[in-house]
This record gives sequence, C-alpha cells and structure tokens, in this order.
Amino acid sequence: MLRKSTIPGRRSALLTGVLLIGGMVTGIFSVVPVIDGADYIFKAIIYGNHVLIGAFFQLLMVIAYVGIPILMYPILSKHNKDLALGSVAFGIIAGVFIIIGVIILLLLLILSHEFAKAGTPDFSYFQTLGGLLKAGRDLVNHVATTLAFVLAMLLFNCIFYQRKLIPRWLSGWGLIGSTLSISASLLFMIRFIGLDATYMMLNIPIAIQQLVLAIWLIVKGFNPSG
Repeated sequence: MLRKSTIPGRRSALLTGVLLIGGMVTGIFSVVPVIDGADYIFKAIIYGNHVLIGAFFQLLMVIAYVGIPILMYPILSKHNKDLALGSVAFGIIAGVFIIIGVIILLLLLILSHEFAKAGTPDFSYFQTLGGLLKAGRDLVNHVATTLAFVLAMLLFNCIFYQRKLIPRWLSGWGLIGSTLSISASLLFMIRFIGLDATYMMLNIPIAIQQLVLAIWLIVKGFNPSG
C-alpha cells in the first residue's frame, strides 16, 4: 500500500487545501464594515487602521486565488490541458482584480482624509465621488473578482468530475455551487439583486463546498486511480 507521501499530487493537494482555507480566512478579515456604511467618509478617518488591515488581508487573497489553480495545473493538465490552463488564466485575472479592489479601497481612505483636510468642503462633491468609488469597488469585488475565480473553480471541478480525482458528489456540488455563484454575480451586476440575503444564499453552497474540498484534499488528497 502506498504511503500518502508517495501518492502523485499529494503535496499539491495538501497545499491547495491549505490555500483554500487561507483564502476563506483572508476573505473574512478583508471585510471593511467602516467603508460599507453610509457614513464611511467620516468613519474612515477614525478607523483608518481597520481599512488598512482590510486592504492587507484582501491583498493576501491574491496568493490563494492565483496559487490554487497554479498548484493544481500539473495534476489537472494530465487530464485536460485546455481546462487546466483556463483555470490558471481565470485565477490570474481574479488576482489582478483583487489588486484593483485594494487600490479602490485605499482611494476611499484617501478621499476621507481629503474631506477632513478641506475644512468646510462641498459634501455633495465628496459624496458623489465616494459613491462612484464604492460602486466600482462592489463591481470589482463581487462581479469581476468573483466571476473570474468561480470560473476557475468551475473548470477544475469539471476535470474533477470527469476524471473522478475527488468523489463525484463533491465535484458535482462544486459545479452546482459555481453556477449559483456566477448567477449571483450576474444578477448583482444588472442590479436585479443587491448585496443582500439573496446574494449570500446563492454564494453559500460554493463557500461550504470550498471548505469541504479543502478538508478532503488535506486529509485524502486526489484519487490516485483517477
């Protein structure tokens, strides 16, 4: 019987699982309630460190979003090179959008400081500019970044399902969850839904699947007979 360390792709599976969990943790800590509130122009000055911490953790997400498909490429390319390459491309695109989201977040912080330095400024001007930056950040984070990374997940779950590298119930769950998450982003993009309960419900299945997949890869790895 082969030891786990001798199973092809065991190390890649372990690191992928760790990155999946790391991506979820950094995603949680990247949330910045101060900016999401209506009075962010005032509060961002007071809680500037919170904004910077959120930006830092959001930047760390790049490691996970780009690293996961790259780590899996050597394994997945043996089964379907086109889909494996596509997942890497979407992962890199997601990483670029994350960086853009961080830049917008920092611009919102700068805007808040400029508002404070202006003394008695025209609040409507800063409010309009801030509103545009917030809308852009939401589109980058919840449409562009999410779509890119979920499409990467959709592609490698297709390979998982076809080649039985993990149990089909788990990869099938990923395919369904990815489809629901893509739908959520598209519905938000056309303003059919907001960042509300409906959006969250559509994203919960893929979030739980990522966690289960991470645990499976860490404990079991890829199916060596796949």
